[in-house]
Amino acid sequence: MGRNTRKRRMPLAAKAVAGTAVLALGGGGLVWANFYASAGESNQAQNRTKSNAAQQIATIDCPDVGQQITDVPDQARGEVDGELASMDQQITDAYQSLVNTRQAQAGDAQYVKNTILGPLKDRRKVLIDRIKLEISRAGGQVPGNLDELAPCSGRPADQPQPTDGQNDGGQDNGQNGDGQNGDGQNDGGQNDGGQDNGQNGGGQDQGEGQAPTDNGNGAAGPFAEDFININDVQPNSRNLPNGLAANGRSGSKGSFTTKCGVNENKLYNSDNIIVAPGVANGAHHMHDYVGNQSNSSLSSDDDLVVAQTSCQNQGDKSSYFWPVLRVQDGTQEFDAADQGGGAEGNVGKILQAKEAQLRFVGNKRSKVVAMPKLMRIITGDAKAFTNGLANANTSYSCTGFEDRQSTDKYVLCPEGSQLVRTSNFQSCWDGQNADSANHRTHVAFVQADGSCANGFKAIPQLQVRLVYDVPAPTIENGQVKNPYAVDSFPEQLHKPITDHNDFINVMDENLMNKMVKCINKGKKCT
Repeated sequence: MGRNTRKRRMPLAAKAVAGTAVLALGGGGLVWANFYASAGESNQAQNRTKSNAAQQIATIDCPDVGQQITDVPDQARGEVDGELASMDQQITDAYQSLVNTRQAQAGDAQYVKNTILGPLKDRRKVLIDRIKLEISRAGGQVPGNLDELAPCSGRPADQPQPTDGQNDGGQDNGQNGDGQNGDGQNDGGQNDGGQDNGQNGGGQDQGEGQAPTDNGNGAAGPFAEDFININDVQPNSRNLPNGLAANGRSGSKGSFTTKCGVNENKLYNSDNIIVAPGVANGAHHMHDYVGNQSNSSLSSDDDLVVAQTSCQNQGDKSSYFWPVLRVQDGTQEFDAADQGGGAEGNVGKILQAKEAQLRFVGNKRSKVVAMPKLMRIITGDAKAFTNGLANANTSYSCTGFEDRQSTDKYVLCPEGSQLVRTSNFQSCWDGQNADSANHRTHVAFVQADGSCANGFKAIPQLQVRLVYDVPAPTIENGQVKNPYAVDSFPEQLHKPITDHNDFINVMDENLMNKMVKCINKGKKCT
């Protein structure tokens, strides 16, 4: 108990840019004016400018140091988490520099390498050295390859996305227990235009050479290629074997639903208590919160345990949180000038879900055991656009079409159908740890047959299903206007594959035992 008692901190780099970020990202078309010729230029000059634009660097691609660190002694985790949060801020700063110096880049082919990526590498190396020292002092084992993770690269506009090969197995299993649609959460095929995602991340030549629509976020996405008509998503494309029942004919076949509202209290912040405890704006994007009403970067475990909850069952003080969904329609939200909001490209009207279904289901092969108090689980990957698809998980669909699920694209729903956003969490636990250094290795997805591997124990699987009324974006000539998009780290360009979901178990012992008993007896409980 008492986790995260450190003073709230803001990375030094964040303080330096706090006053200028709105100018860097909020300039709209001004940011991209250097990409395209003005009306007064000759056709030859216009063609030359568009050719340069196609070769521009779209975003900053950095190795995810945090995912490589799996052995951090408890006494060093606070400081290591703080250094990793500072590293995220460094990437944000570099991306803002990238966006704000297009004219200089057009005149110097080495500008990005020398002026942005070189200094970024040096700054990351300083933080990596600190991390190594902090782990060593606490008696931990430092990975031997950390220094190799200092360099970042510029991701060109024409660079394709990682292939979906990384996603075979692990994430299929993670989607295995939806118990709703019979197909698990297939992604509509990562090949359904997935290669286009890497080609449209930064104002490249679209729509017969037209500048990308700004939508108020400095042309940081999403783009037309990030959307797909739900009728074009292949039904049952992953052909998962779970059938309509999440758990087959054996194992633990029950379910437990907790009702916690849809964030009617409008509790938002851009912190991340799991990944960046004590750090202001640790997520660089805004979260919706339901359940626990005291979740911020400053909250200790004790704070969470005694907090108010929005759940009907007051024994459930768990924290359920996810990035907000917005329509980039020009609405000036409360955070329009703030870090985590408009200052970092997260703009437009925040959408409140019409329905937030929080359901726990069992395991196909075995009984489930109780989750440890204050267990933390993250599903999906907020950095999947640059990390690759290995941990991408959240999917999009439409009511009436939920046998079709898309992870790599936002879906366009027909009139009368609502947007559905689904996340199924890891449901195997190492039996010892409520969290891990990289916030992943203490839990795992089930194997193809539904069982837990390597001595892991089955725990109730959390499934989050969010339903929204979303006005349909307009897509014409390769341009998208008024799109909806998930909040993201700036350099992740609002890609749908970066969607994710977070959970901290703060159920009291009686409620947890009731849930486990219900699931193991095959009942449906609330």
